[in-house]
Amino acid sequence: MAEEKDLISKEAAWQLIYNRRSVRKFTSEPVSNEDIEMILEAGRWAPSGENAQPWRFIAVTDPELNKQLGDIAGQGSGRRFTGEFITKHLHKRFETLEDEEKKKKAFEKLTSGNVSRFTGEAPLNIAVIGRKDVWDLPYDTSAAIENMLLMVVGLGLGACWVIAPCIDVRDELKLKELLEVPEEYKIISLVSIGHMEKMPRPRPRLELEEITHGDKFGKSYY
Repeated sequence: MAEEKDLISKEAAWQLIYNRRSVRKFTSEPVSNEDIEMILEAGRWAPSGENAQPWRFIAVTDPELNKQLGDIAGQGSGRRFTGEFITKHLHKRFETLEDEEKKKKAFEKLTSGNVSRFTGEAPLNIAVIGRKDVWDLPYDTSAAIENMLLMVVGLGLGACWVIAPCIDVRDELKLKELLEVPEEYKIISLVSIGHMEKMPRPRPRLELEEITHGDKFGKSYY
């Protein structure tokens, strides 16, 4: 007789997915070692092409190191959004926002890089890195990150997937030096984790009818 498995209900699985939020405000309460280990275990059990398991995790709890991570994240975001502002891409993104004062504040938050500096205030940042010689690296590590984000929800914590300090090679080099990452590894992302100040509201999603096709693109599935 096959060994019985303890499976969660579909309702519980759905709640994990639905309650995942991008949390950017944390309390000062540290994340327990037990919770950190469970989050890392969730990442370890992600799928990977040919079972390569290219991911490596650096759990950063040192406040000074985290502050430096926040500075690098802020620089990366500021550079990116300033470029979008100059090329008018940012204006297009907010063209439906009629309140000019809110629009101005949004531009300032993005172009200053403050939108990503919260990383420095998180009690825990997990740097997700991976072996450069693995073809499926971005997909494998993304699966590991999503596993960790869902475990964070199950633990009653909050998290945000942060790519700002990893997109520009100049910022990645700063991170690699700060965290002493060997050359054969690439930094994929940071995951900022902590106890939430409050649960953010869910962001709107497109309806399934808008994003799902049947058999061929453009043919309705419904």
